[in-house]
Amino acid sequence: MADIASRVYDHKWKIDPIVRSLIDTDFYKLLMCQSVFRNRPGTQVTFSLINRSRKIRMADLVDEGELREQLDYLRTLSLSRGESTWLRGNMFYGKRQMFRPDFMEWFEGFRLPPYHLERRDGQYELTFEGDWPDVMMWEIPALAVLMELRSRAVLKDMGRFELQVLYARAMTRLWEKVERLRASGATPRIADFGTRRRHSFLWQDWCVQAMMEGLGSSFTGTSNCLIAMRRDIEAIGTNAHELPMVYAALADSDEELRQAPYRVLADWQEEHEGNLRIILPDTYGTAGFLERAPDWLASWTGIRIDSGDPVEGAETAIAWWKSRGEDPREKLVIFSDGLDVETILSLQARFAGRVKVSFGWGTLLTNDFRGLVAGDGLAPFSLVCKAVSANGRATVKLSDNPMKAMGPAAEIERYKRVFRVGAQVARPVMV
Repeated sequence: MADIASRVYDHKWKIDPIVRSLIDTDFYKLLMCQSVFRNRPGTQVTFSLINRSRKIRMADLVDEGELREQLDYLRTLSLSRGESTWLRGNMFYGKRQMFRPDFMEWFEGFRLPPYHLERRDGQYELTFEGDWPDVMMWEIPALAVLMELRSRAVLKDMGRFELQVLYARAMTRLWEKVERLRASGATPRIADFGTRRRHSFLWQDWCVQAMMEGLGSSFTGTSNCLIAMRRDIEAIGTNAHELPMVYAALADSDEELRQAPYRVLADWQEEHEGNLRIILPDTYGTAGFLERAPDWLASWTGIRIDSGDPVEGAETAIAWWKSRGEDPREKLVIFSDGLDVETILSLQARFAGRVKVSFGWGTLLTNDFRGLVAGDGLAPFSLVCKAVSANGRATVKLSDNPMKAMGPAAEIERYKRVFRVGAQVARPVMV
């Protein structure tokens, strides 16, 4: 096991690059990339870094030269033979050859495309433009680089013993969370979803190993492909808001716009079955999405709840399944928004026996250093990298939480009209 404090104290980035592999990314990103490669390969998409926590002035914290070095290093990475063998031959979600030969041939020759970086008003403007399959692969590593450079900036003046104590306290905090989960009696099923806002790669890897030992079979895997491969555990993930956002932007009429989220899932259904058939309904409002959903979607395995009130979201899903003649007890609800132990245990207790429950635990698993340094300089914050346009048209996300909405104001209003989204309740966005 790595001595993280010593590595942080001694590190030179060329020895410890922040992202060390093209598969140091989330599994859902590879699944979505294959879907895009098959269905919409020539779509021109722009991704952009968005800091929702504007009080964190990233350009004042993170040195531009270091950031460019890390981004340039990322562009030298290619798939190794071992990584290719793992992707081609491993069993994912009970299926061998999850990745098609034509996609793997493309990925084996893939390099990340150019980026554009500017400083403005204390923030970095970081964008990626090009063919959708190419530029979408920047999202997770770009976020991981920014998050870890921020961590390194805060820790750079700490001494060796101060770092040892800091990491000992952080390790103790995580282990206390593990003990509380074990003491609950019915240990929830949890996966690591923490790659995009992790404290560092080494810390995420440590957290995964701690969860493996502490929770045993209740720890179901990690979204991080590199860690899944190295630790011989399940790679976890399905699909994300990116797909409906881009499909919607490409729509030529209001009716096509209304149907875009279902077109995404129709394409997905052609490739995947079982536990990969998970609906993410909140891009343009969960209630309206389910109300208008075609009957074939009710047979899917489950729903992921990623914004809004999680209790309300799960109750809405249960009622919808019942209205479509499905038994909710045979369905899966995955909670994945802003989770920590208290929320996990509360949701587990409320829905146990009514529906199958699982949790995708993100930032507060892999980046909970709150209060451990002076000024709370390592507190988590909300940094995202989103598709902001497709073929020159702006993308829009409404979400079940208006604090997560994005897009031009006029387009947001149009989407609210088309998808019949009424008044929404704003909830704080920590991560």
